[in-house]
Amino acid sequence: MKKIFFLVAVMTSAFAAQAQGIDFGVKAGANFSNLDANIDTDGITSYHAGAVLELSLIPTFSVQAEGIFSSQGAEYKNALGAVEDINLDYISMPVMAKFYLLPDRLSLMAGPQFSFLIDENKEALESKDFDMAAAGGVELKIIGGLFAQARYTIGLTKVNDAIDAKNAVFQLSVGYLFF
Repeated sequence: MKKIFFLVAVMTSAFAAQAQGIDFGVKAGANFSNLDANIDTDGITSYHAGAVLELSLIPTFSVQAEGIFSSQGAEYKNALGAVEDINLDYISMPVMAKFYLLPDRLSLMAGPQFSFLIDENKEALESKDFDMAAAGGVELKIIGGLFAQARYTIGLTKVNDAIDAKNAVFQLSVGYLFF
């Protein structure tokens, strides 16, 4: 048992020694969201903002975790023909694996996103409190700590049990890494 503990400790130390650094920053941008649903919906434009933490493991690979406020939803016509908004506000936590095509410049990212509903405009909708999604995108580090991202996120869980609807969001972001 002591040998196993020692081996794990050595491997962990070696892994930590290889880490190139930790970057912390902020990001904000536009959400172009819709519901992938069995009802006819139109997309809406909203926003997202939050914090970014990137752990560089090797020059061509890092892991990025985020905590962001994300406003999402769609528009639809009700039975009377009036347009109604579905606005869903989430605290989202994507965990992205980043593969650098050009070290320290251009990367592709993919990973899961865990979102927790904090507000909805229609209490009658009774949206689920948790949303699981798959995300993928691209990032360009422009100069210094300034970066730009484009990401697509598709829901894996239903927004509501009554209708077959999942979130679908395209995000454009700009951000800044402080260190």
